This record gives sequence, structure tokens and C-alpha cells, in this order.
Amino acid sequence: MIATSTSGLNRQKEIYTNGFAGIPPLVPVDPNVLEEKAAAKMSARARGYIIGGAGVESTLRSNRSAFDQYKIIPRMLRNVSERDTSVELLGQKYASPFLLAPIGVLELVHPLADVAVAKAAASLGIPYIFSSQASKPMEEMARAMGNSPRWFQLYWSKSRDLVASFVQRAEKCGCQAIAVTLDTTMLGWRTRDLDMAYLPFMEGRGIAQYTSDPVFQKLMDEPVPAEKRNVTAHSLSGLITLVNNYPGSGFFSKLKSGRPIKAVQKFVSIYSNPALTWDDLKFLREHTKLPVLLKGVLHPDDARKAIDYGMNGIIVSNHGGRQVDGSISTFDALPGITAAVNKQIPVLLDSGVRGGADVFKALALGANAVCIGRPYVYGLALAGEEGVRQVLRNLMADFELTMGLAGCKNISEISKDSLA
Repeated sequence: MIATSTSGLNRQKEIYTNGFAGIPPLVPVDPNVLEEKAAAKMSARARGYIIGGAGVESTLRSNRSAFDQYKIIPRMLRNVSERDTSVELLGQKYASPFLLAPIGVLELVHPLADVAVAKAAASLGIPYIFSSQASKPMEEMARAMGNSPRWFQLYWSKSRDLVASFVQRAEKCGCQAIAVTLDTTMLGWRTRDLDMAYLPFMEGRGIAQYTSDPVFQKLMDEPVPAEKRNVTAHSLSGLITLVNNYPGSGFFSKLKSGRPIKAVQKFVSIYSNPALTWDDLKFLREHTKLPVLLKGVLHPDDARKAIDYGMNGIIVSNHGGRQVDGSISTFDALPGITAAVNKQIPVLLDSGVRGGADVFKALALGANAVCIGRPYVYGLALAGEEGVRQVLRNLMADFELTMGLAGCKNISEISKDSLA
């Protein structure tokens, strides 16, 4: 599917025509207002988890400010009446250079969570990277997408059997690639979550990929070290939430089985693996035929190693500023990564993208595509599936118009010469 030459103009016309009829945009077009309105609708815990970053959140801010270092130099009289935003990535052609980044625990902002996002992405032909920490099983998301493109993001747990099961399920679900997140072998120091002493996984939220997995169900039968916990009204409320979030019917039968509590205990004990090394990637290669991309690469040497180890792509990411406070921004890291890769494998940019100009600048510095994260979650919080769709349509229109106004008819004409 290729974007039409007038899609950006049509989106503008639609908004203005609706405005004339007294119908305002369903979600704010301004990304700052979008975040503000979505934040106001979220619970305090959801705001902390979705919007917050690590430490004093300097990485969060740098991800945005870094884009200001470069300025677009528009060129004139280049006949941009026909514009094509399509890209080729890992042998597939997509209508635009956008993918939806994996974001977990979307049930914090909307009950349909990942399924609503999947439907919106499918309607626009935008690949959706399913999260390991999804609120819905990957099979349910895949059914919602039909034949539309999707990838799977893998958190590498302490259980290799579970890793193998996840990627095999992803293959059966029609996922076209595996994106391995490397930067979350431990949780970062996330001050907003810590101030509220809140981790959604403790309530059984965001672990649907695990509770729906046959290997994980077997792992739940293994003993887990007992933890002494204070029994309070608050903890009892959390227990009720935990049991309700576990799949199946019958609250008391689930409670009596002990499975909901075992699921959380087992998840917390195995979900991350700080002992991972480059050599572990061989295991993944042995268990999937899908292309494998490494998500979280910020150093050129790690990009070169990715190529040496036979990886198929890189996602330049700092986890949206949620892991290492004071980390290099992804946009600052991008030129070094693209130079090291030298077009041998695709490079995607994640973290901080908020508008069409950001996308244009990333492509000009060598990215093949970008991942959109928090903005689509804000759309989900405000208006569910249609909110996600409207946010994505706005981003697509903004990018296409920016590209045309800069004097570029297609992606191949966007280059470093387009920037100062």
C-alpha cells in the first residue's frame, strides 16, 4: 500500500471542513496538547508509567531537544505535486516510514489496549511491533490485524524455553520480524513509579503474553522463594485486581487455584536477564527463521557487532528515556550508527519522535524508518482505536507535507543535504 499524493492535503481539508461544521478534531493535533489532554485523562499511576522517564528525566528531554540541532533547508521549484512516502524494509514495502513501537501495559489507559492499537495500525498499513509486556495475547492482536504487517518485540527472560516459545508463537501469528530489546535487562530507576511505589506487573497487568504461553504455565509449577508481605486493605485490593486480570472465569476458582499469584511471582523472578551476552544471539538464530533486529543500540561498536553476529537490523533506542538517565539521545546517536552500518542493514530510530519534521530529519541522517511510541498511546487514552488512528493520520500527513514543502518527492530524495 502506497500513500496517495494528496493524503496530507486531504487530511488538512478534512479537519478544516469538519471545523466549519463545528466538529473539532477528535484528538489534539499539537503533540504537546495531545500529551497534556491524555495525561489529564489518565490515572496518576498510568501517567507515571506511560509518561515518566528514568532519574531526573534528562534523557526524556534530550530525546526531544536533540532534533533542534539540525534545521531543514527547503528547496524550491521541484515539482512535488506527486509525493510518495513508501519505503522498503526487510523485503517488504510499506506506505510510510512509520512503525508502532512496542509499549506495554496499555490496559492502564484503555480496556481494549493492544487490540485497539492493532486495528488502527492495520487500517493504515502501519506495522505494529507487539510488546512482550502486552495486555492482550499476541494471537488476539494478530486476529485483529488480518494480513496487515506486524513484528514481535522480545524481552529475553531467564528461561530459554520461554524465549523459544515466544518467537515460535510470533512466527505462527504472522509476525515478519523479531525485535530484541537489549536495554532492559534490569528496570531503570523510574522515579515517578517509585514515588507511587507502583509496578503494574504486581497486579498481573501487562503479562498476557506470559499467562497465555504453555511454557510459562509449566514454569509456574516450579517453586518460587516465598516473600513476606504485609497484609493491608491496599494489598487485598491489589490481590483482587491480580485475580481479575488472570485469564479465565470464576474469581473464587481462580483465587483457590493460586495460579494468578504464581503467575506474578514467576514473572517477576524470570522476566529480565542481566546475564545476556552477544553469544546468546546464536540461540535465537537457531529458533527462528524471521529477521532479527536489535533494539536499544546506541554505540557504533555495538552496531558493527550486530552485523558481525548476523543481525538483520538495528533500532536506535534508549527506551524512551525510561532506562538510563543522562543517556545519549537517540537522534544524537543516529549519525554514528548509520555511518558504522553503512547501509548494510536497516536502521530505525525510536524515542522522541513527535512530528513530521522529526521524521524527515531522522531519514535525512540515514534512518530507514522511525518508531512512534507515546503519541499513539495518548490517542488510545483519549479515544480508543479511533484516537490511535487519528494520531497516526496526523503524523503521516505532517510528514508528507513536510517532505513536499522541503522539495522532496519521495524518501530517496531526503538526504543530509536537506539539513543544516
